[in-house]
Amino acid sequence: MSSLLHDAAPDFTQPIAVLKHCHGRIRKQLATLEKLLEHLPQHGADEQARQAASAVLRYFDKAAHLHHDDEEQDLIPMLRATAQGDDAAILQALAPTILQDHKDMDALWQDLHEQLTAIAEGTGTVLPDSQVRRFVASYSSHMEREESTMAPMAMRLFSPEQMAQLGQAMQLRRGIAAPGATVPPLAPAVGQAVADLRKDYGQASLDEADVSDDPIAQFTAWFEQALKAEVNEPNAMSLSTVAASGRPSSRIVLVKQFDARGFSWYTNYDSKKGADLRDNSYAALLFFWSELERQVRIEGHVERTAPDESDRYFRSRPLKSRLSAIASHQSAPIDSRAQLEQNYDVVAQGAGEDPARPDNWGGYRLIPDRIEFWQGRRSRFHDRIVYERQEDGSWTRQRLQP
Repeated sequence: MSSLLHDAAPDFTQPIAVLKHCHGRIRKQLATLEKLLEHLPQHGADEQARQAASAVLRYFDKAAHLHHDDEEQDLIPMLRATAQGDDAAILQALAPTILQDHKDMDALWQDLHEQLTAIAEGTGTVLPDSQVRRFVASYSSHMEREESTMAPMAMRLFSPEQMAQLGQAMQLRRGIAAPGATVPPLAPAVGQAVADLRKDYGQASLDEADVSDDPIAQFTAWFEQALKAEVNEPNAMSLSTVAASGRPSSRIVLVKQFDARGFSWYTNYDSKKGADLRDNSYAALLFFWSELERQVRIEGHVERTAPDESDRYFRSRPLKSRLSAIASHQSAPIDSRAQLEQNYDVVAQGAGEDPARPDNWGGYRLIPDRIEFWQGRRSRFHDRIVYERQEDGSWTRQRLQP
């Protein structure tokens, strides 16, 4: 069911060819897995079945993850550093899918691993058809996606020096590089700001030695990296409040300022969140930057910003946004969209070009006492570092288990 002949790989001076060669080996193992599925009902865990199961286990346990690491730690970060225009847009849409594919395939493999181990040992004869089909289909579509998009993009965009860097990294990962060899740094290029994120995001790690003593400084660093990485809506955060009844409520708002004082946003004070905060001044914020596999969880008590701060921000908004804030009784029911637009028209006709901020609209600031930084890691073994404010205003810092 599987060939025992040596399958020579291309030279690592051709790293994209090596990646395609890895795909070829994966396809052979997937074919072996499908043949094993057909073989077992008739022959059980005979010698041929045991050898086939062992071959599949060897490859996916020892080699497949290297291919994933090549992409996550080198190929995708290097493409992000180089791609522009349409290529950058395609990559921004594709990269999260590729990374999610890896997680999904790892989970599917864990489901199959136990059954294949039993077959290889001759103690089992069952291989779930649906799981095998899903695993094969998942890997096949994943490889087609990479071969039709990422591989051609790398071939078009990478310089000889970048190809050499990619090949060197792949050799180091497999333990076959020359003694003392290191991966050369990328030459400066357009998008270098994103390339600079490679160590943190490609390695997918968060270490106590690398974070600031001040959680606001650490948040600022992460936020700037999210901006440079062109994360979608980097200032979007989930705001969770709790009503007097104890019932929680969450919604997405936009942070408009953050500094040593806390995190600020603006809204109607008569809204649902405003009513909750009148009854319970404690709330939680959550930033989730999926492209970087990061989230920041923030807890603390909330107070209104000073009226002059709210006035300044209100005047900075486009006129139509100011008129909308005046016209809408946020969170209150209304009969129709037409009625809502009629209210807007009435306000627009009488407000002039510089309407004043209504008293029931302004800012809130969450003053944090707990801030957790979360970095996704493989196999759900995430990095978590939490800061907690002490009575004297200082911060403690410690690692949490995932």
